[in-house]
Amino acid sequence: MAVRPLFDDDQRRARLARRHRLAPGTAADRAEQVVDDLVAVHATDPATVFLAVAARLAAPGTADTERALYADGTVLRRHGMRKTLFAVPADLAPALYASTTAKAAAAERTRLLKDFAASGRDAAWTSGAQDAVLAALTAALPDSPDGLTGSQLGDLVPQLRETIDYGVGTSYQTAQPVSMRLLRLLGMEGTLVRRRPLGGWTSSRHRWVPGPPLPAAPSAAERTAAQAELAGRWLASHGPATEDDLVWWTGWGVREVRAALAACAAVEVELSGGTTGFVLPDDLAPVADPAPWAALLPALDPTAMGWKHRDWYLSPEHRPDLVDRSGNLGPTAWWNGRIVGGWAQRPDGEVRLGLLTDPGPEARAALAAETAALRTLLADTRVTPRFRTPLERRLVAG
Repeated sequence: MAVRPLFDDDQRRARLARRHRLAPGTAADRAEQVVDDLVAVHATDPATVFLAVAARLAAPGTADTERALYADGTVLRRHGMRKTLFAVPADLAPALYASTTAKAAAAERTRLLKDFAASGRDAAWTSGAQDAVLAALTAALPDSPDGLTGSQLGDLVPQLRETIDYGVGTSYQTAQPVSMRLLRLLGMEGTLVRRRPLGGWTSSRHRWVPGPPLPAAPSAAERTAAQAELAGRWLASHGPATEDDLVWWTGWGVREVRAALAACAAVEVELSGGTTGFVLPDDLAPVADPAPWAALLPALDPTAMGWKHRDWYLSPEHRPDLVDRSGNLGPTAWWNGRIVGGWAQRPDGEVRLGLLTDPGPEARAALAAETAALRTLLADTRVTPRFRTPLERRLVAG
């Protein structure tokens, strides 16, 4: 029996630093390079996209990410893994849709039609509301090339102002706006596309524009091929990783993940503790340890959230301070591939660093410099994570 190559935790941390552009000398010149190397950046909280990219740019800032998102369209906001909103490279969008989003969107449409029908709105009503939204956006484009917000659309399409009863007879029964459900679904399907928001880069009040013609529902073969492509790109960025990591990251079933790993010819390797991991067949050579590095990464950063099993970079004893009840990681402070604390911005703009372990004088000095640089980047902008964690709350409270 062949001996499996060993990738210990030090090697995994070295790869993380280099491939996620956190090690010295690996910073990118353009936002597209960062997003491509990370595969997908969480976009549920708008600030995450901008801060995650800025932390990896040679000239940190937000302007280049705005260019990529809104001017050039080389980075797109799309629903993907686990029905979550991500910023992804434009060239990955077709594979993301075929591998993941199409199935989720079809299930979401089924649920929407059922919930609308329970409130007396049949499929014809829903189709009419959808057509009215597209007609309003198309008519508005000449004067509003950046599109319209949901509120503006509600002024033009009265159906969006209506509400439906959700969860009737349950403890969570509530009235939901039609706009919230319908616009989200159309965004998942690609009928609508999110564009530049109202306000600054932390705003979630996005404008909508019509999307490109919808692709046909992917066949089983197309879905399988797209899953192999997505799994391969993720392994190139995150490997070695476990099967369980990929199941969690994609939201696919175990059988789908195993088929995707086989399709991209992933090779079994051994991780610390005897766990089985996978890498691409041309990715077995070790990478050199990087020079010491420090980083302050935002809540939901794709590096912190990249794996289900995180003990090799996040000590279990620090989880209660850095993870919320839903498993979301808050703002983190890193030293040489390990999370050593977190950070927060107070209402007066001060950025506060909170260490959960003492990483030593070199690390403290490097993290202090990162803190000062982040305060300069934020300037007059105030960032409060959408998913707040115990450490972040304590740092804000002082």
